[in-house]
Amino acid sequence: MLPLATAAQMKEVMHQPDSRLPRRPRNAHKGDFGKIFILAGSEGYTGAPVLAARAALRTGAGLVYLGVPRDIYPIIAAKCDEAMPFPLPEDYSAILEKARGCDVALIGPGLGRAAETEELVLSLLADLDIPIVLDADGINALAGHIDVLDRRAALTVLTPHEGEFSRLTGCALPIKDRLSAARDFARDHGCILVLKGAGTVTAAPDGSAWINATGNPGMAKGGSGDVLAGMTAALLGQKHLRKERREGDNTAELAAAAVCFHGLAGDLCARNLGEYAMLPSDLIEALPQVLRERTEES
Repeated sequence: MLPLATAAQMKEVMHQPDSRLPRRPRNAHKGDFGKIFILAGSEGYTGAPVLAARAALRTGAGLVYLGVPRDIYPIIAAKCDEAMPFPLPEDYSAILEKARGCDVALIGPGLGRAAETEELVLSLLADLDIPIVLDADGINALAGHIDVLDRRAALTVLTPHEGEFSRLTGCALPIKDRLSAARDFARDHGCILVLKGAGTVTAAPDGSAWINATGNPGMAKGGSGDVLAGMTAALLGQKHLRKERREGDNTAELAAAAVCFHGLAGDLCARNLGEYAMLPSDLIEALPQVLRERTEES
């Protein structure tokens, strides 16, 4: 189970998510564990897409397709072994078709804020009927276009830090009541909101919320959020995780579990490497131990 939050936090949190993982079905194939479409990267930001893709794979995704701008494709291809990178086609319909063939889309890590990029993000949000995890510049693209989010029928998970949340909503910084802010946004826009920071809040449209008690300041480095985004997409894409949990929609709980695992990996890195020296790539390397310890026997 998740480490407990503080007593003060527990008064406000409905319940902690179940972070136990069931054993994988013995007769499963890679398609059962999720096809993930990632739209990420730009000039100067070639690490983010690779971190997100590697994190998704380490968290159990069956197949990861990584779409990046053509000018950085050679760099990304050289960095990827298990993920399958491809240069984004100029034809929007080809991008849409590729994404529609997947179970979950992750949009935003290192994507940049060029006008044509933001237009692509908004178009995919409008046209895709699969779950989308929206991170970083994917969230920034929504600023001033929140109606696009409101019109989505399929699940959307947003993973902003406080700065991105402020740009999206216009709220003042620092956010005084993070729990209420996350709950209100999730309810008003029918999405799952993961408000990152110390005590990351995961809020669902029905008012359910979790305050994370794992993690440490060593994770406050560029790239940590990319790892979390990839992990979240991976958990959402695995069919057996959606089926074998208790009755009802457990999507928000899976998002909260990703946050917990992310923090546990960070705590393991802090113990082994120290908070100053640990890197986002170390979080990915720590995931096997974290996930193995939380996988049910039998």
